[in-house]
Amino acid sequence: MNSPDAPPPNPLAARGEREPSASETGEKPRARTAGRVSLRGIVKRHGSFTALHGVDLDIEPGEFFALLGPSGSGKTTTLRIIAGLEPHDAGRVLLDGDDVTAREPGERDVAMVFQSYALYPHMSVFDNIAFPLRMVGAPRDDIARAVRDAAAKVRIDHLLERRPGQLSGGQQQRCALARAIVRKPRLFLLDEPLSNLDAKLRLETRVELRKLQRALGVTAVYVTHDQEEAMTIADRLAIFMEGRIVQVGRPQEIFARPASALVAAFIGSPPMNLLPAEVRGGALHVAGITLPIERPLGGDGAVTLGVRPAALRIGTSGLPACVELVEHMGDTTIVDLDVAGTPMKLRTDQAPAVREGDEVRVSFAAAAMHLFERDGGARRDP
Repeated sequence: MNSPDAPPPNPLAARGEREPSASETGEKPRARTAGRVSLRGIVKRHGSFTALHGVDLDIEPGEFFALLGPSGSGKTTTLRIIAGLEPHDAGRVLLDGDDVTAREPGERDVAMVFQSYALYPHMSVFDNIAFPLRMVGAPRDDIARAVRDAAAKVRIDHLLERRPGQLSGGQQQRCALARAIVRKPRLFLLDEPLSNLDAKLRLETRVELRKLQRALGVTAVYVTHDQEEAMTIADRLAIFMEGRIVQVGRPQEIFARPASALVAAFIGSPPMNLLPAEVRGGALHVAGITLPIERPLGGDGAVTLGVRPAALRIGTSGLPACVELVEHMGDTTIVDLDVAGTPMKLRTDQAPAVREGDEVRVSFAAAAMHLFERDGGARRDP
């Protein structure tokens, strides 16, 4: 099977001929509107285990789109199916409206950056970046120009003579990116490309990666299990849970209106607090307290109450809680609470005057409250 970094063999190059350039043929360069991805009913099984349950997804040209979910949720499998590296059992993959389900990776005009970078250790940085162009027999002068341009975009043009083993982790990651962008594919696929970097370098590199994607105007599909990473750099994202997409939207939309208690518990740092509660007689009953909420609550029944840590306040009224730990984070403080046996977190920009073991009361505004059905956890919107 061909690599997604290796386009299909060029018959002209095989005969020692060169494919004419756009300037020679009078053709205009390809418009950077390519890169639309559509998945229709993708099913993937491993024996009796179903890894993907009929995944449907549309990614628009030029989007930076993240596939986000915990380990084993199916996001990397989905990316590999888009690339053509992983066969699937049912469904179709369409790129710019063309059904590419049966095409080899090299025939899809995509480039993939792997978690391990997949660089050739015996080759120089220059040769690693040049590899996709040499595979199609591009002229030597064009290769040299394209390699230096790609290396300059990721700021490693001064390292072209080194080998991967002589580079830092961040430099290796940039080399892998340069190899991906050198032949200007219509689609970038990135499989947790920052996971091998230290925390500080990850913060710096994700900003640079986003700037690079915008400058190139290319569609990028980015796999990560780090929700903060996805929330900060993606135009839109899809949340994967147990082989299914459970929500698609812009980061702030998903943060503000999670579709289920599972999504609410996954998105946010710290994630949303969830407590068992009950709607009865137009009031909310939680932790032995009746809270008169001035907003529609829906029909009576067992529910799950969700409140973001930043929405909680310590005061003289509200839910009874015990302070278990106070985490000073510099500009913020996290207070770990026990509310009727359920752990909760409160986040504040002010250092609260509480200590471990204190009995306190915590409250929240009605507008900050989220309600989910107890069975299935779907969002309740009266």
